[in-house]
Amino acid sequence: QVQLVESGGGLVQAGGSLRLSCAASGRTFASSAMGWFRQAPGKEREFVAAIRRSGGNTYYADSVKGRFTISRDNAKSTVYLQMNSLKPEDTAVYYCNAIYGGSTYWGQGTQVTVSS
Repeated sequence: QVQLVESGGGLVQAGGSLRLSCAASGRTFASSAMGWFRQAPGKEREFVAAIRRSGGNTYYADSVKGRFTISRDNAKSTVYLQMNSLKPEDTAVYYCNAIYGGSTYWGQGTQVTVSS
């Protein structure tokens, strides 16, 4: 079982930055691929970024490429999402995601609101 707790969301002006964190419980973190998804009001949840177990490969949605950076610290069992040059359309609940042992786990989400 993997438990994920996100933090770092908040209200920021357009052009600003936020860093989201996702702390994972258990000893499985280093063996888990990790990702971030987001869901805006009235829209489906969408992929934002992902990182492999080793941290050597990262993947991004086109809408955030060049602005967001995903990273992980296996010693701290934490994955991060650094978000720069934020836009109002980035407003959403951001969810952390872990894939381990053929199962997918989700955090409870953290709200990010970008004002224009």
